[in-house]
Amino acid sequence: MASTGSSQQEPRLFHTLGKDVREVWEDVGRVGVRQTVRRSFSDLEEFYLTTHRRDRLAGMGRVKRTLVLWAWLLKALFLKLTPARRLLLLLSFWLMVEGQFQFSAGRTQVTVSFPFLGIAVLLLILMLELRDKLLARNELEAGRAVQLALMPSHAPSLAGWDIWLFTRSANDVGGDLVDYLPLDPSRLAVMLGDVAGKALPAALLMAKLQATIRALATDCPTLDELGRRVNVILNRDGLPNRFATLVYLELAPDSGAIRLVNAGHMPPLLLHPDRIEELPRGSIALGITPDADYTEQRAEVAPGEFLVVYSDGVTEAQNRAGDFFGDDRLRAALGGQATATAEALGRAVLAAADTFTGDAPVFDDLSLVVLKRLA
Repeated sequence: MASTGSSQQEPRLFHTLGKDVREVWEDVGRVGVRQTVRRSFSDLEEFYLTTHRRDRLAGMGRVKRTLVLWAWLLKALFLKLTPARRLLLLLSFWLMVEGQFQFSAGRTQVTVSFPFLGIAVLLLILMLELRDKLLARNELEAGRAVQLALMPSHAPSLAGWDIWLFTRSANDVGGDLVDYLPLDPSRLAVMLGDVAGKALPAALLMAKLQATIRALATDCPTLDELGRRVNVILNRDGLPNRFATLVYLELAPDSGAIRLVNAGHMPPLLLHPDRIEELPRGSIALGITPDADYTEQRAEVAPGEFLVVYSDGVTEAQNRAGDFFGDDRLRAALGGQATATAEALGRAVLAAADTFTGDAPVFDDLSLVVLKRLA
């Protein structure tokens, strides 16, 4: 077996540091030093502190808030270490402050301090933590590669329709499902699902949902039956306290008639030339109760009109102030796009959401399905 070590050139230290300096300088120049520091501490608060503690900090004065924040962050950091690393961290602090060795030679007493040992122990802890992070990142990247392989690499082609599919994960792996399935020459299924939760557990249930739909879609005589059977399987085999919402649509070539079933998802939006119509709400989400019923809906899309299906990652996108993008901004982004393609309309929504959130952390996956009936 050929060695892989020689195929990857080790990064040059000073070249890498130079790139780091330029990248940080550009970032600081773009948003300012104060905003960069504030953003970093905001991210730390979101990760290490509970909502209750963040609320308590908001009511404190600046000096007290700074001291308490540092204390809580250090405590949270300490408690997240493994027991052995917590003891090593205490040892490193002791060595840096009190670590010394005394010995006598005749009348001469010599004291040797070992602060560098404390620094060495601290670096050892950092190296161990970085190793764990890189191992986890490699596993997540492998999971992301598998998830991308399960997703469609391009939009489907169907006579009389312009179709655009998009999904963007908040983490390395996500819980949104965007997929299509040719059922026969006269039917194309398009679906958008949203699994409750984030990251790996949501991604695993998303794969389960996708596989279940693909296995059942061609055999179910009605969409009512498809919804019922998918729900029974997810309720039986799903994860505790996990559920999924879903909009499943079936399109026909050169026809504006759409059959769909909505399982607990936000109603799709039908864009008429002069107004935006919200389709009726659907049934309960999948996986909550085994005896849920689902009802097929029908919609008629006229030539030049759009049907938009979206995940709550669009309307619940937040900016730094904690405000939501919301339904009104979504409808404003959809307005005035009558002559756009399906992709142009979808990217107009993405641009509006990204402009609104700015540099705020992303909390949820964001997905869109845009269907345009061609004239």
